[in-house]
Order: sequence, then C-alpha cells, then structure tokens
Amino acid sequence: MDTNMSERPVIEITGARKLFGAVKALDGADFAIAPGECVGLVGHNGAGKSTLVNVINGGLGLNEGQITLSSGQVSSDFSIRVARAQGIRCVFQELSLCPNLSVVENMRIAHSGLSGPGWRSQARSMVDELLDKIFPGHGIDSGRAVSELSIAQRQMAEIAIAFSSHGAPTALVILDEPTSSLDASRAEQLIAYVKTFNAAGGAVIFISHILGEVLDVSDRIVVMRDGKVVSDKPSSAFTVGSLVQAMGSVAAESAGRRTVAKRAVSEAPVIAFPRERDAVEFEAFKGELVGLAGLSGHGQTQLIVDLFMSVSGDWWARREPVAAFVAGDRIVDGVFPIWSILLNMTIAVLGRWQRFGLTDRAQEAEYGRTWHEKIGIRTPNLDHPILSLSGGNQQKALFARALGTSAPLVLMDDPMRGVDIGTKQDVYQMLREEADSGRTFIWYSTEMDEVCVCDRVYVFREGRIVRELEGDAVSEENILAASFGERVA
Repeated sequence: MDTNMSERPVIEITGARKLFGAVKALDGADFAIAPGECVGLVGHNGAGKSTLVNVINGGLGLNEGQITLSSGQVSSDFSIRVARAQGIRCVFQELSLCPNLSVVENMRIAHSGLSGPGWRSQARSMVDELLDKIFPGHGIDSGRAVSELSIAQRQMAEIAIAFSSHGAPTALVILDEPTSSLDASRAEQLIAYVKTFNAAGGAVIFISHILGEVLDVSDRIVVMRDGKVVSDKPSSAFTVGSLVQAMGSVAAESAGRRTVAKRAVSEAPVIAFPRERDAVEFEAFKGELVGLAGLSGHGQTQLIVDLFMSVSGDWWARREPVAAFVAGDRIVDGVFPIWSILLNMTIAVLGRWQRFGLTDRAQEAEYGRTWHEKIGIRTPNLDHPILSLSGGNQQKALFARALGTSAPLVLMDDPMRGVDIGTKQDVYQMLREEADSGRTFIWYSTEMDEVCVCDRVYVFREGRIVRELEGDAVSEENILAASFGERVA
C-alpha cells in the first residue's frame, strides 16, 4: 500500500474479509487514510466499495481482518458508536435522512449531544452555517421536512450534516456518490469545500463513478475489483483511461449521437406537451433520444412526471403500458425493498404470463435469466432481496423492468446515479439500439456527457423550457449558456 503517511492513519484496515453466504464482498482488502488526505475509492458496481465503507463506518463487522484506530489501538468491537466517537461520518449513496423530520431534526439525530431548551436553534445555526459554506446560494429552509425537498437539496443537507461537528471533531467524512444528484455548479462547490476541509486536517474518502471528479479531488486513488484492492497510487499516476483499465474492463467509446433522418413535414410527434410558460413547446418523435438539461431543480423532473401521468392515468394497469419509467431516486420511486430482484424486474410485465389470475413462474424465471445476462446484474441468484445488490446493480434491475416492456415511450429521471462507467456505456448502446428500432426516450440527466448523447435537448431555466438544441448544437457550451441565460451560438 503506497500511502506515504507521515502520521498515524485515521483508520487502518488490514486483511478485511466479509462474506454474504457464498459471495465474497471483501476478500483480503487493505485500506488506510491519513489526516488531511482525500482518497478516491473506485471500482465497478459490486467491486466491494460499499461493503468497505460500511465496515469503516461501523455498520458491518468483518469475518476476518483487523481494524486499527488513530490511537494505535486495535479495535475488537468496532461499531457505529465507536466510529462516531472517532469522528467518522458517512454520506450514503442511498440518502439516509428521515423524510418525515426537518433538516434541523435530522441534525439532532446525528448529534445526540444537542439537548436542552435551545437545541433546535443551535442545530439550525450549525446546519445553516455548513450549508452556506459548502453550497453558497443553496436556498434550503432547514426547518422544512426532508420529504418536501428535491433530491439535490436532500443530498446537500446530508452532506452539510456529515461535515458538522458537535462534541467529537469530524476526522473523516465518507462521501459515497455525493454529486450523483447535483448539477455541475453544485458539484464544483462541494469539491472546493473538500479541498478546504483537507487543508484543515480533515480526511475524506471520495467515491464517484465520475472519474474526472475523482482525479480532481483526490490525493490518492484506491481501485477495487472483486472485493480486493488491486491498485493504490497517487492520483497523478492515473488518467481516466488507466483508471478504467485498473477497474477491470475497457469502456467502449461513447455511442455518440447518430444522424437523425430529417422528419417528414406530416410526421406527428409521439408526444407533445404545450405549456404556456415555456418559450419552446416540448415534443418528441418516434426513434428519438430527447434530453432535458439545465441546472438541477429547474423543472426537469416535474416535466417527466407530468408526461408520465398524461399517458398513464388509467387506474387499471394495462397488460403492456404506454410508457415505462426509470427512476433516479430508486429508494423512493424505484425498488420494492422487501421483494426479490426477480420480482422487481418483472412487476411491469407480469400480465404476459397470467391466466385466470395465476402467474406462470417458469416463464417469469426465464425472462429474469434473459435480462440477468443481457444487462449484467452482478448476483448469483435473482431470488435474493433487491437490497442485497449494490446501488448500480439495483439501477440495472430498474432498466430491465422498463426496457423489458413493449412501451413505445420510456421516461428516465436521472437514471445513471451511482452507475459505473462500463455499465453506462453498455446502457448507452442499448438505448441507441432501442431508439433505432423505433422507441422514444425522454431523458433527464445531471451529467453533461449523458445529455450530449441525445439527438435533441431542451434546456430548462427557472421552471421553463428556454431553448431547444439539435444535432451539432447539442454541446456543453451551448447547454451552459442557455442555462444561465446567455446567448447560444
């Protein structure tokens, strides 16, 4: 391990092994992080990153291995309580704030020492101060219930709570896909704050499938594959290409935009959705991949929801839906958490195999095997619970659910959150093939590379569609210009 540590690590793990049945989630992994260091942790979905993170924050115990604390003491009973006493905090990929409580009340849960008659004002002052430092101009009312916030605002609130200190100082913050719901400007604000936190002596583990971010913010990068650490080097030793190779596969070149044949004048859109407030009328045609872009929280998700409701308002489920939906906030809008992987994949198409109210389980299982192989879900058994999968593999199951239908229209709300680069390229290719066969996709994404895959893009600002870009005009420069009200070339 090339750590170059001049002082004792905040935490050190050696020979970590963690088994879930026959699955080796960790297989002899070593990891350490020093004060003032930012370590990027990368690997494909299922590589063992989330398991390692849950060991470091005390949520999982090891079958084998040793955990050494900053004091030099070897911990025999490492737990969440011990981790918090050591100043270790975590922002999970699947956000963990209590939705029925306010941001301030969630702050109290994170810091039990906040008590007495004035705890609420003290907590509010703390979280507001951190939000202002990390995300200037955030616009979050910390007195509101978390359920009333957008997913980007929830992510910002959870990050602020994690960096806050009350009692034991914050020594290590684990950021698991922290920018997955943030637009480019908010992501830049977070990365700038991480560097400030490191300069003051704080440590950060930064996990992201946006490899450019990892290279930008990290001092050192640890690469995991199949539960092992396969590379541990200074970030300057890597490029995006070499990181992908170290992760175990070579990502294909981007599918790119295809040249869309000029539409006949008489061709009608698959869906049109005029809104008085828009400068440009929204419409999508057969075989198109239509992107929704602009700063996060400016109305893109609401349009996706409105479009879905406009074509799926029947109370009686159809055997084959008119539209399929892929959620980005999979815990809230996507997975059925107590169901198996297979049932999560097949729920949208069960009607195909039903007769007299009974389901042909053999046909359902065959469908599951087909999509298991086609989309590459990393699990030995589709009967395992959906939450046994990593976040990216859960997302693959949601893609299988949507693409397995015959719905001519597929709506996707930032669906690539937490999905590794190799899987993204596979999905891009699959979407392009489906579009070439006549399917229409409407895709909101906070990642510029994904938006630029689309044939046409509608740019949002302040809840309105303000610009339509097509073909070569779909570029990061033009999207950003329209997002901030500047003239598009």
